Amino acid sequence: MSIADHFVAAWYAPQLTLLTTALVPLSIVFRSAVALRRTLYRGGLLRSERLPVPIVVVGNLTVGGSGKTPLTIALAQALAERGWRPGIVSRGYGGADSLPRAVELGSTPDDVGDEPVLLARTGLPVWVGRNRFAAARSLLAAHGECNVIIADDGLQHYAMARTVEIAVVDASRGLGNGFMLPAGPLREPASRLDEVDAVVRLMSTPGSPPTRISERQSTMVFSGASFVRINAPAIVASAASFRSAGVHALAGIGNPQRFFDHLRSLGIDATCHAFPDHYRFTPADLALAEAAAILMTEKDAVKCVAFADDRCWTLPVRAVVDASLVTLIEGKLRGFQAA
Repeated sequence: MSIADHFVAAWYAPQLTLLTTALVPLSIVFRSAVALRRTLYRGGLLRSERLPVPIVVVGNLTVGGSGKTPLTIALAQALAERGWRPGIVSRGYGGADSLPRAVELGSTPDDVGDEPVLLARTGLPVWVGRNRFAAARSLLAAHGECNVIIADDGLQHYAMARTVEIAVVDASRGLGNGFMLPAGPLREPASRLDEVDAVVRLMSTPGSPPTRISERQSTMVFSGASFVRINAPAIVASAASFRSAGVHALAGIGNPQRFFDHLRSLGIDATCHAFPDHYRFTPADLALAEAAAILMTEKDAVKCVAFADDRCWTLPVRAVVDASLVTLIEGKLRGFQAA
């Protein structure tokens, strides 16, 4: 188990561990620093830059993945279907360049990061950059037709003013032990959820319908049951093809267990291998001589295209959201236009 794995296990343990208890003083310092930074932005001592179009920020409070990128894709597609012309910006974690750059269909994870490669498959304009405001400004300069920008994972990027804030919570893990880094997984205090425009809870039951909990809260589910061969995307297989011995599953995402549970819900009993989030897979990781098939997430598969063999398959999933969430966002966007 890696150091990162030890931290994650401690953060989501049912009670405080020796490790998290020892780190509480540092969490108090971090919480104070976060509060001060937010106060400086609210007071205008630190400046939030504005763009001439509304910005929808999709983020979370915890370290690691919680379904932000699939939700970003779902919202961008839903808004496009309603007549909006969205563009998408992302930090591009793991990419080679910190400067703003466009993501093309031929871009690789080494160039722009893993999530942006998936975002580009929407066919919508996608730009990445460590400074998301600079990326958004560059996107608008290149695509003047865009009238709304969606920021994937930008909740804490206060240098970029926003019109709508959406926080995603992994319902299977919640907010962990409730402590901020490093004693817990939180980047901001739990009370931050009271300030966002909408809270979307990613449910653990694949395929179940999303629901509206309240005016500000709704659920999201992942849907997907067909597998695509990584080295030949035109070849598709059903879940039934993998309900036999010798199937292995690999996941290097924020919550690998979610992917493994999804496979089990499809009747697939795989030998599971969990890796850290944003893990860079190598041919050695896929050299499982005993594996008849190797299954992985789309986010991991884009990093294995160059060396995946015929045994390697990915499970494309899409986020399904309640229509009330899109309606709420549209109302905020129209309010921006009228202002």
